[in-house]
Amino acid sequence: MAAQRGVGSRSSQTRAEIVRAAGELMLDHGYAAVTYRGVASRAGVAPGLVQYYFPTPEELFIAVLTRWTDHTVQRLAAVGESGRPLREIWKYANDKAGTAMLLEFMALANHRKGIGPVVGAGGERVRQTLLTILERTVPRYLLSGIEIPPAALLFLMSAIPRMAHLEETFGTYTGHAESIALVERFFDEVEPLTAPEKGSEQP
Repeated sequence: MAAQRGVGSRSSQTRAEIVRAAGELMLDHGYAAVTYRGVASRAGVAPGLVQYYFPTPEELFIAVLTRWTDHTVQRLAAVGESGRPLREIWKYANDKAGTAMLLEFMALANHRKGIGPVVGAGGERVRQTLLTILERTVPRYLLSGIEIPPAALLFLMSAIPRMAHLEETFGTYTGHAESIALVERFFDEVEPLTAPEKGSEQP
């Protein structure tokens, strides 16, 4: 019955506040800090109320991940309206908060197996949102006959900054600056900052 009560109250403002608080706690202190008592303190509610909405910690983590994914997809949908979609995607991939949250969920998935498939599904939602944009926009760049599949370009743009961020947390830096500079030189060729952001296509 407790699980049914939680599921049946998804539109509650209190529930939304609990999910927001749990996400902040996870980002600030790691997934281990997300306990009923810790989330209740951050949200300003009783621990029992957190458990009422989320009978198991896994349900709370999934709610945090779903909220994070929904907000990310909504924000990235506007990238297609930009005159410089590659730079916008690069900016998203370089977001340290987003990378930190992803790494927390990856670590959590090692201990809670039900989280892994949700992380994967969320990642695919974001990746497919961006791929749809790139498939529309990349063909307008004339790359001297070099064919770059949009999916491969998207993966490289996503993987380079995230791997750099991960390695830097352990003190490994070799090759990071050079790889980032290489990508940014590519952007200077295909999306120069001196060109108008909207309507910059050549006749």
